[in-house]
Amino acid sequence: MNSSIPEILLSSGDQKMPVLGLGTAADPPVGPEIIKQAVFEAIEMGYRHFDTAALYNSEQPLGEAIAEAHRCGLIRSRDELFITSKLWCSDAHPQHVMPALQNTLKNINLEYIDLYLIHWPVSSKPGIHEYPIKKEEFMAMDYKSVWAAMEECQKFGFTKAIGVSNFSSKKLLNVLTTATIHPAVNQVELNPCWQQRKLREFCKASGVLVVAYAALGAIGTFCGTNKVMESEVLKEIANARQKTVAQVCLRWAYEQGIGVLVKSFNKERMKQNLGIFDWALSEEESKRISEIPQGRACLGKDYTSTHGPFKTIEELWDGEL
Repeated sequence: MNSSIPEILLSSGDQKMPVLGLGTAADPPVGPEIIKQAVFEAIEMGYRHFDTAALYNSEQPLGEAIAEAHRCGLIRSRDELFITSKLWCSDAHPQHVMPALQNTLKNINLEYIDLYLIHWPVSSKPGIHEYPIKKEEFMAMDYKSVWAAMEECQKFGFTKAIGVSNFSSKKLLNVLTTATIHPAVNQVELNPCWQQRKLREFCKASGVLVVAYAALGAIGTFCGTNKVMESEVLKEIANARQKTVAQVCLRWAYEQGIGVLVKSFNKERMKQNLGIFDWALSEEESKRISEIPQGRACLGKDYTSTHGPFKTIEELWDGEL
């Protein structure tokens, strides 16, 4: 693993995850060559943690970039990387979990990944791989049996750790009550404008690491907000520190003891985003950030349906809005 990015030990015991990772979800979508180039450049710069998903259409270009980085000697072995992927809703059925992961491994051309997450806490009609999901195709997830299938994936060594994404405290508790292997990670929207204090406390008490997506507000994406990058508080701190607003956001997240993903395919910004480990926010600056008005941007409306299981965003997030 690359020593310039600190690592966090996952609850699985021997798995270390670089605290800063590169996200590969592009909205609007970009061509595979752009993703491949960005990942290759990121590896060259020192990134070692990459986040993909069956939904993103980025698994294959990610795999190609890894193979090329290995050929060029940028990495000595695949073990130097930390790769996360996710189980899509239509595969969130016990009998489809293992085949879905096998497909992911084939796409990335790896024998194992480091972390496999349930992408959303809802299932949809099997075999139909699309987004947005048709409202009549949503189904309640059988958390117990889907999680048992995730555990099988880890036991067989196809993934080193397993976890969830977009789970409220209540839904995470549903998994924890029957799990024999506890989720290592809950990947959720988290940034200075949506700090998720309640969920973070619950995860910490349960030994589940929180990993932030939309760490900069995910401007321009399907759930993005410009509230983060346009925040006067963050701009003032950035100006005083001669840092970018993005660097202030990422440093803040790092100081919360969480993992953080940032998606930029711009070489200069990717480089800037690495510059967060040799300075710290003052107590006063942290206090000002803690007082920023809060609001969720990724409401998840596309995962609600009059047909159920979650008819409203309140039900989807169990009131954590």
